[in-house]
Amino acid sequence: MSLEYKIVYCAENQYEFPVKEARWQFLICPHQDENQELHSFSFTNSMNFPYEISTNAYGFKTLRILARTKFKSIEFKANFTLNKKILNPFNFELATDPFEELNRYHDLHFRVDHEPFLRKTPLTTLLDEHSNFFEYNKGENVFENLQLLNKWVFEKIFYTPGVTHVNTTLDYIVENRHGVCQDFAHLFSAIARQYGIPCRYVSGYLHQGNGYFGDSQMHAWTEAYLMDVGWVGFDPTNNILASDNHIKVAHGKDYADCAPIKGIILSKGENTTSHSVQVHGQQQQQ
Repeated sequence: MSLEYKIVYCAENQYEFPVKEARWQFLICPHQDENQELHSFSFTNSMNFPYEISTNAYGFKTLRILARTKFKSIEFKANFTLNKKILNPFNFELATDPFEELNRYHDLHFRVDHEPFLRKTPLTTLLDEHSNFFEYNKGENVFENLQLLNKWVFEKIFYTPGVTHVNTTLDYIVENRHGVCQDFAHLFSAIARQYGIPCRYVSGYLHQGNGYFGDSQMHAWTEAYLMDVGWVGFDPTNNILASDNHIKVAHGKDYADCAPIKGIILSKGENTTSHSVQVHGQQQQQ
């Protein structure tokens, strides 16, 4: 059994004064792996600038545009079709000895191998006064603790679009208790890493129509590393495990590694950007 997805990504940029030159990088293509197969995609813009496909440092597909014709507005549109396997996200064996399991996370070789996803970043750092809010239970295994953390972050922050931005600190979010999916993912990652559990920030799309928070734009969740299992997705914005409702685009240490669009613009004055995402899924028989 699988889900067939059709995704439409749109972005529009408006500038106060003409742009002389611009460079953009889009990280919006669904990733292809054993559970997710990309069938087709198209990428266009209203100025008909050509694009190039390249791969970022983590191995994910990026779309790059160089613009050398003056303009004051530009629209981008991408269409994707893919299949996603329907799998049980709980289908793995749990560790039976929590103390032995946690000791394995403290092994030096393991920590060196997973260092990038144990590292504190500006977006995944908490002051000491905030870092002890969630207490790890050493009598439970790592997966059970991560489920509790997923629920704790879900209850700690109220999903509220428009109150934070990409550089808002975690301490501000913890104190004010409002944020969006990237804030939930950063808080989960910061606490998991604090206990020695590697955690990746993930960007992607969310199946619309199921009532999940964060489905109207590109979504963010986390992947934590479980011994003898691998990377398992947790969505603290919705207090669920990532499954066939989640369409992965990329992962990194935090949002800075996974921003959907980055750009350098030669212009002056103000500018505005708007985004929209449409995700439609239909079950397929196999």
